Amino acid sequence: MTPIRLTNSMTRKKELFEPLDRQNVRMYLCGPTVYDRAHLGNARPVVVFDVLFRLLRHVYGADHVTYVRNFTDVDDRINATALARKEAGAEGTLEELIHARSDETIRWYHEDMGALGALPPTHEPRATEYIPQMVAMIADLIDKDHAYEAEGHVLFAVDSWREGYGKLSGRSVEDMIAGARVEVAPYKRNPMDFVLWKPSDAELPGWESPWGRGRPGWHIECSAMAHELLGESFDIHGGGSDLMFPHHENEIAQSCCAYPHGSFAKVWLHNEMLMVEGRKMSKSLGNFFTVRDLLDQGVPGEVIRFVLLGTHYRKPMDWTEKKREEAEATLRKWRELTASAQAGGTPNPRVVSALADDLNTWGAISVLHEIAGAIERKQRSDVSQAEMDDFAASAQLLGVLEDNSTMGAWVSDGAVERLAAQPLLDAFATRLFQLRLAAIESKDFTAVDSLKAALTDAGIEVRISKEGVELLPSTDFDPAKLEALK
Repeated sequence: MTPIRLTNSMTRKKELFEPLDRQNVRMYLCGPTVYDRAHLGNARPVVVFDVLFRLLRHVYGADHVTYVRNFTDVDDRINATALARKEAGAEGTLEELIHARSDETIRWYHEDMGALGALPPTHEPRATEYIPQMVAMIADLIDKDHAYEAEGHVLFAVDSWREGYGKLSGRSVEDMIAGARVEVAPYKRNPMDFVLWKPSDAELPGWESPWGRGRPGWHIECSAMAHELLGESFDIHGGGSDLMFPHHENEIAQSCCAYPHGSFAKVWLHNEMLMVEGRKMSKSLGNFFTVRDLLDQGVPGEVIRFVLLGTHYRKPMDWTEKKREEAEATLRKWRELTASAQAGGTPNPRVVSALADDLNTWGAISVLHEIAGAIERKQRSDVSQAEMDDFAASAQLLGVLEDNSTMGAWVSDGAVERLAAQPLLDAFATRLFQLRLAAIESKDFTAVDSLKAALTDAGIEVRISKEGVELLPSTDFDPAKLEALK
């Protein structure tokens, strides 16, 4: 069995992964708050942990891995949208409109993450479906003196678990108070105490509880859902590094206090944040976009996924237009290469080994480049069916080259014609490069521009660089026009 090593945020070390139960490897990922479209930064953890899900299924068996990714559907932003719709004349009660907004956003999320090739998790719990479990957990924390009621709120008492609080983020409570933005409220015993339950007025959704009508705090939601679906102890808890404090720190505190005989999550994994062209993504900088924005611009979801996997999950990832272009060119080439591949191939051991080394996706991609290069150097007749099948299976372990992607449709729509034209495309690429070299000397680019225009008219994207010329057939590729240029 392939050994997997993961960097545990709790210990800050790369450790050999030993599941609590090899027959039921369990993983929890903090999912989205469903108030709007998922932006590109929201997509990174989904893609990262989808690769881990695939790896665990490959190593332990698809039936022996349980993956939970939740939906937070209790949120003031959802409420605000629903209230605005009601004020605009929408039919239904506020709670019905809130539920409709959540349903709408979850549907968008499924569509967008599906376009990125993410497999459906085993469970996708909604917070509103687990309110009784949250109420029971809060009541238990009060009974154990780890929480207290104050002015209609219930708060977790951080002082009751001083020995463990801050271990994940590596900070003392005093440091957290000094550096964190905490809600200052007169009913708090300690500024770091956090809300488990808060009151709801008549305009807000709420549920009955021993402390009055109200709704849960954010942190208790994940703890209750993880416990219900994965138990007191499970293997992996993941999320973006921005969730380490306070969300994950608070999850640990309330879960370990409620269930002291369990260990909650054994391994903590955190992916770093995303930038765009070297800058933090933000609306004020004008570089903020959603996954749907890219898809609507014609960027295939498979390309988005490939770019995200080109950087190790523990490093900040920079989305650039150049990376997008390179990813699309690579995937088009690989899809042409595997156009006749069949299901049932075996992933290359080097690809599996790279992913098993703390999800080294870039290392796995590098191996795929090597294999693709070796296949390309052979005559088409010398490439065995098994080679193509194994290469496709290796790429699919990363979630690319799958049949259901938009790029898959692009290849299948004209793969035979493009494969047959490849020798001619190579010849034209060489001719255009030689013409360019001559033009640089003569300063006359007439012949270069003429051939480039003719190739473009034939439905071929022309990319010229110092290293050479790359010709990429588009969906408008016309083999007859290419033949006429000979």
